[in-house]
Amino acid sequence: MRTTLKAVASARQQSLGDMLRRSRRRHGARTAIICGARRLTYDELDDRVDWLASGLSEFGIRKGDRIALLARNSDAFVEVRFATARIGAILVPINFMLDEVAIRYVLDHCGARILFVDATTAGAAAGAVRGGIEAIFAIPGETELAPSGAGIAPAEQLYRMTPPPETDVLPDDPLQIVYTSGTESRPKGAVLSHAAVLWQYQSCIGDCEWSRETVALHALPLFHCAQLDAMLGPGLSVGATNVIMSVPSPGNILPAITQHQVTSFFAPPTVWISLLRSPLFAENDLSSLRRAYYGASIMPLEVVRELIVRLPGLRLWNLYGQTEIAPLATMLFPDEQLAHPGSVGRAVLHVTTRVVDDEMQDIPVGRIGEVVHRSPQLMTEYWQDPEKTLEAFAGGWFHSGDLATIDAEGYITIVDRKKDMIKTGGENVSSREVEEVLYAHPAVSEAAVVGLPHPTWIEAITAVIVLRDDVECHASDIIDHCARSLAGFKVPKGVVFRSEIPKNASGKIMKRDLRALIIPDDQGSSIEGQD
Repeated sequence: MRTTLKAVASARQQSLGDMLRRSRRRHGARTAIICGARRLTYDELDDRVDWLASGLSEFGIRKGDRIALLARNSDAFVEVRFATARIGAILVPINFMLDEVAIRYVLDHCGARILFVDATTAGAAAGAVRGGIEAIFAIPGETELAPSGAGIAPAEQLYRMTPPPETDVLPDDPLQIVYTSGTESRPKGAVLSHAAVLWQYQSCIGDCEWSRETVALHALPLFHCAQLDAMLGPGLSVGATNVIMSVPSPGNILPAITQHQVTSFFAPPTVWISLLRSPLFAENDLSSLRRAYYGASIMPLEVVRELIVRLPGLRLWNLYGQTEIAPLATMLFPDEQLAHPGSVGRAVLHVTTRVVDDEMQDIPVGRIGEVVHRSPQLMTEYWQDPEKTLEAFAGGWFHSGDLATIDAEGYITIVDRKKDMIKTGGENVSSREVEEVLYAHPAVSEAAVVGLPHPTWIEAITAVIVLRDDVECHASDIIDHCARSLAGFKVPKGVVFRSEIPKNASGKIMKRDLRALIIPDDQGSSIEGQD
């Protein structure tokens, strides 16, 4: 009986490594990856994944071992990702913007055996490694050669032109540990299985209209699950062509869309705004771009309208989710953008989503509650943290920590993170509601709203503004503009003008860092307002 069960399990095997093999059989000669001057067909990519997997096995990596990857986007990044999956090891992608102390914490916490780096991260890695890591291997970047130096070996020496040993990788086996950028002092490691990520691919493929004709540009960091698993993975699953870029600047993105005739691109609203403000936007032929995806924060309605006017053939999707659900949970489709502005839509193919009160009862229309999910896409645990895992899954639903409203048709609108809700004068104010109004001011290029400590109001609503080029504006103009659209207690008490707003590598505004920059105020800001 045991032999029969094992044979059946082997025949039903479905892992991320199997997925790439299946793409090869269907799309072998098609271009899978373009990265700088390098191109790989599906045949070539799958071969290189096999060769690296074989070398990792020869090194002694076994099923369940953790392999850390600290690098910018490249074709080699993709090879490490799939080679790790193919032998049942667990990938730990690390945010390359972390400092040495934070990198060391992730390496120690996950118990990684080896670490892959590139030329941009080798220095930080050398300072972070204190023990436990058995070897550091260097991969080439988009344009840089693999670094060399004491204690760093070229990853190319691992590649063996032989197939790796057969490994039974089961759907529920861990695929990756993704550490949340989070709001807590220590990041949590979300453990995602092969099945969770592959279920999520199906949600993306079905609802985001991925096909083998897609030419997708991947410019946001692949260490983040949004780019890695909501974009790159589905693209490789259906046989699309994937253009990989390591620096998501307008000077790189806009010419690449023209050069490669890109049809699909994902970026957070902050990046879309930077593209619209760039003079290169009008200088490049962007007519090939048909599908645009955004996430990480709400796209201001004025920016949605501007994109529709300037790129009339473009269709927009709003994607909402988080690391723990691999990451896509809900979606607002193109034909819903103007009818439901600011909404994150409804649950995707393989997700059930509710908005509940503290007793886990569905909230009535117009009230605020917490977003919770059920889905096979969900993580299995927080690595080595059973207490946080139990807390996150209380009541048999995953608790997102996001506050939202839901309308009679089931459309969800995120109000704020629980900890980002501003409590001012005894009232709760959503920073996103105020930001939406700020973006309607013609002088505003970027905006963020935070609560700052105040002796009277407890928290004073403060608007942080980046002005458009060659535009003059005063705090009183901003406050008067908000007063025409918002209740008095929601109007900013102060305005800070800055040349830029701090963001993480995924383009998400870092409000914790923003507060630190303006408390106390430095010479780069001017705070004006009212008591």
